[in-house]
Amino acid sequence: MVRCKKVVIFIAAVIVAVAAAVFLWESIFIKVETESFSFKESARRLKNPDRGFYHLYSFLVTEEQTDYEELIGTLTRDDTDTEIMLIKVCLRNYREGKITERGLENIKKLFEALETVDKRMILRFIYDDEGKGGQHEPESLEIILRHMKQLEPVLKEHREQIFVLQGLFIGNWGEMNGTRYGKAEDMRRLTEQLAGVTDETVYLAVRTPAQWRSIIQSEEPEEEILAGRQPAARLSLFNDGLLGNRSDYGTYRTEDGSGADSLGRWSLEEELDFQKDLCRYVPNGGEVINNNSYNDFENAVKGLAERHITYLNQDYDQAVLKKWEKETVTEVGCFYGMDGYTYIDRHLGYRLLITEAYLEYSQKRRSVSVEVSLKNVGFAPLYKKPKINLILYNENKGEVLSKEIPSDITSLTGGEDAQMCQTVYAEVPASELSKSEYTVYFSVEDSDTGERILLANEQDEEEYGYRIGTIERY
Repeated sequence: MVRCKKVVIFIAAVIVAVAAAVFLWESIFIKVETESFSFKESARRLKNPDRGFYHLYSFLVTEEQTDYEELIGTLTRDDTDTEIMLIKVCLRNYREGKITERGLENIKKLFEALETVDKRMILRFIYDDEGKGGQHEPESLEIILRHMKQLEPVLKEHREQIFVLQGLFIGNWGEMNGTRYGKAEDMRRLTEQLAGVTDETVYLAVRTPAQWRSIIQSEEPEEEILAGRQPAARLSLFNDGLLGNRSDYGTYRTEDGSGADSLGRWSLEEELDFQKDLCRYVPNGGEVINNNSYNDFENAVKGLAERHITYLNQDYDQAVLKKWEKETVTEVGCFYGMDGYTYIDRHLGYRLLITEAYLEYSQKRRSVSVEVSLKNVGFAPLYKKPKINLILYNENKGEVLSKEIPSDITSLTGGEDAQMCQTVYAEVPASELSKSEYTVYFSVEDSDTGERILLANEQDEEEYGYRIGTIERY
């Protein structure tokens, strides 16, 4: 029995000695050197998903057979400078009853043809395309609800194509004004139905903040969204009166004073504060109208940043857009001397950049710590949590090591907080490295499209992302 104990003690001593020797060997013989690269902001154009200017394409659904693939190809042939498109689908021919099988088949073929275009959709179903919503809308709310239900299969099948679904099918041009269904109860029923027939990854959008509050029955968007309550968590805004005058053409109350008017609208200042909270979590976009001082270039930049604008119509209002083209940027930095239109184009939505990258080897932890600091200098956040990767490439051995960094950078909201920085961290154990040199890359991937997000640095993107440094193990 005593002899057995001595053997056990001897074995334990050997194990401890070996472990100590391994630790000493690693401490002496594992050597790692790192190099961190520096970064500068650039003014380059970035082709990133779900942001920027868009063109509008309208389609009237009929019983006639249509070659949508040829039609879409012709319409979008010259649309090479945008990443999104607004698609209006007019259901006026079915205002008196259900959408026929032929009508549904044509809608299905339209969506299949739109899949051939390398753009995501802002989608709007309408009954009116003449500014006569009351005349063209169905006379029964039940018909609209039935149409939404009929569209469920196509909306869910093509969910990956859809960024935002604007409106509730009602109003002049589908903009939710001039409608018989503007009462809170009707809008709530329509919103609940639309939320039920669409995938939860698709944003819905209503025309005004007042309508949002009326539907959700809350004045605290952050509370509703962070609690994950539906449909609040994906109910966004669209604004086709942007900067048209002090009230965004009736989007906010037109009289002086504070608090809600008869339509539930607040003052400009109150509504801007509301949008700053809401649009940290859900997108906002539309079109600028009516050439006036509120959309002069400097005022427009401020206003678009305050509203966290992600997307704008490239075709309307041309008087405003051409005014921006004639302006010259005077701010110090990489945008100095650029025309105003291009400056706004560069800042719509998110615009991420690396401000600093730092790599350091710790002998104590026997690992390389990696820190990458980011800014969002765009007008709006990246709304869906992206996949962030650290990739180490060993050219000599053709070896690729990939590590996902579990960080959420959606809190970089841009706009008035464009100078805010966030640092993401990763650890690379030395034991995972061969005795060789690795180039370290950083990449951010859009969660909806799987596309790699381009960063606004002078450095070019490479096969594995953006080079941030090197690690060499001896």
